[in-house]
Formats: sequence, C-alpha cells, structure tokens
Amino acid sequence: MNDNQGNDAAPARVQVQVFETIDAMQQAAARLIAETLQPTTLGETMSLGLSGGSTPRGMHEVLAELPGIDWTRVHVFWGDERTVPPDDPASNYGMARDTLLSNVEIPEANIHRMRGEIDPREAAADYENTLKAVLGGSDLRAPRLDVNVLGIGPDGHTASLFPGTEALNEQQRWAVANWVPEQNTWRITLTYPVLDAAGLTIFLVAGADKADALYRIFSSQVDDKPPAAFVQPTDGEVVFFLDQAAAEGIERARVEAAS
Repeated sequence: MNDNQGNDAAPARVQVQVFETIDAMQQAAARLIAETLQPTTLGETMSLGLSGGSTPRGMHEVLAELPGIDWTRVHVFWGDERTVPPDDPASNYGMARDTLLSNVEIPEANIHRMRGEIDPREAAADYENTLKAVLGGSDLRAPRLDVNVLGIGPDGHTASLFPGTEALNEQQRWAVANWVPEQNTWRITLTYPVLDAAGLTIFLVAGADKADALYRIFSSQVDDKPPAAFVQPTDGEVVFFLDQAAAEGIERARVEAAS
C-alpha cells in the first residue's frame, strides 16, 4: 500500500479480525500484545509503541492485568503526541500513564514520551535521538518496534500523519513536527520509515465514523488512499482489530470487488 516507500519488498502480512463489541476487540488486542511480549519473561528486551485516542483505553486496562510480561524489559514509545504538557487531559502519554503504565511494574527509564510541552521541532529531534539511543537504527535502517499500536481517524489519518500534511512525504527523519491546518495545531509524529519497520502492527479501530476510511484503505477502486493505507511494514505483520460498525467499510470494499 505504501507508495512512499519506493522499494520492492514483499507486502506486509495483513489480517482482519472483527468483533461484536468494542470490549471483545480490546481484550483480543491486549492478549495478542501480551503474547508477543512474552519473550521478556525469558530475559529479552522488547519495545511497544502506543497510540492516543479513546479506543486504546480499555485495551490498556486489560493489558495491565495480563500475566506473561516482564515490564522491566519493555521499552514504551508513542506514535504521536499533541503539543500539550504531560498532565493535560489531551496528552497521549497521560492517557497511557493513567490506564496502563501506572498499573504495571515498569521502570521510569523505560518510558519514552514525546515532550509535547516544548517546541515541537525540538521535541521531534529529541525523540529521534531517543529512538536511536534505545532501539538503534542507521541512515539505511529505521529503528524497529516489536509491537506498534495505531488508530485510524475518520479522515484516515494514523499517528499524526494527516491528509495533505508535509510529514506524509518524510523518508529520512524518524520523528517530525507536523502542522495540521484543519486543527490549527502542531503535532509530533513518527514517520513512515519507523512505522514500516515494526514487527507487529495493530490497528485498533472502532465506530461507524471509521467505516469510510477503512473502505478507502481496502477498496481497489479508490486511488486517493488515506494516510493509514501507506503503513505497510516490509518485514512484519499487520492486524486490524475492528468492531462491526467500523468493519462495514471493509465489507463494502469486498462486495464491490466481487460485483
């Protein structure tokens, strides 16, 4: 899906799982994350990328209660952040702190938040340095998140890669400040190279207002794809966890393809 990548790598392995309720969807996503992070109990250090929004809240609460994760060996990152202090109700970090991180035994040094309270360009540069220091990477290879959780907005944005914004074209930097005209604000976001380097990408999407974005992602008849369509890890797996309302968009694309 990712025309921005400009490479010939094999496409990501994509699964779609649909659930009758948001609660069931959140529980299933939490179980998959816990299963993927299980090597931490054998001494392996792993990384987890988190997203903002309301849908991950319940998933975080379930994940905090699941066994089989040594949180002292998990490094936590974020896909994006608003330009607000960490205690602001809109902070993605703050939401994750309240619903997950404060409920598990994770060292503070393993929590790598984007600093939304400083100049967003400085915050993005700092975050790129943090990614490099913790996860490695090079000019030719972006840092690899073992698990990366993403959402999709009604306009098809993911992380803070919004339609028509400059960050969509970034292929060199791993984190950037992105001006979002529709919201009259700056955001800090990871870029496609980092999103495409993930081992397991989980899209957690709920609500009828997301159905059209999912239709545009999966439809072979749509040329103007939304930003989320261009997340395609080159050596990883993608799983869409959807409630039935959001999944109507994919069903529409499938019916269209069969007609």
